[in-house]
Amino acid sequence: MGSTNSTLLKIPNVEVLMQETGFSPAHIIRLHDRFKALDKEGRGHLCPQDFGEIKELAMNPIGDRIIGAFFSPGKETVDFHTFVKILAHFRPVDKDRPKEPNSPEPINSRSNKLKFAFQLYDQDKDGKISRDELLKVLRAMLGMQVTEEQLESIADRTIQEADLDRDDAISFEEFRKSLEKVNIDHKMSIRFLR
Repeated sequence: MGSTNSTLLKIPNVEVLMQETGFSPAHIIRLHDRFKALDKEGRGHLCPQDFGEIKELAMNPIGDRIIGAFFSPGKETVDFHTFVKILAHFRPVDKDRPKEPNSPEPINSRSNKLKFAFQLYDQDKDGKISRDELLKVLRAMLGMQVTEEQLESIADRTIQEADLDRDDAISFEEFRKSLEKVNIDHKMSIRFLR
């Protein structure tokens, strides 16, 4: 137990981090250990190449987009606090956790999970998923399993079904609406914390 507390004491503002993310002390320690393992040179931050060590990301067809989500525009490194906050999107919703009045929406809320997923598609950050952006993700995910013609048909059908304002793109609101019946909490979960 002593090593748990000593590890937590080494993390600045750990109480705030746990409050913001909902991660338990044990989760924070596991994440800290994972962060240190990825930070082989002990720099105190990670760069995109460090994420290549995570085999699940290396094997994921959109792993580069997921890795990119850890980095703010113009930033090439991520510190521990940012690392944990991004991973909090993948934490299951704690239905028993009391909601504090006037507190911000939890990072792992359905809405925030959807916003995170939306940004994986919206690569130009214009607030819309264009046909080209959708096609790039479909190509990465489906690759050689389907023909280019089939990919284009899937993209066209997806835009046609989700694009309620008929501007040939999917806004966040349209994205959210199209996924109303999808269990996002199940789809966006993190396994290495169990």
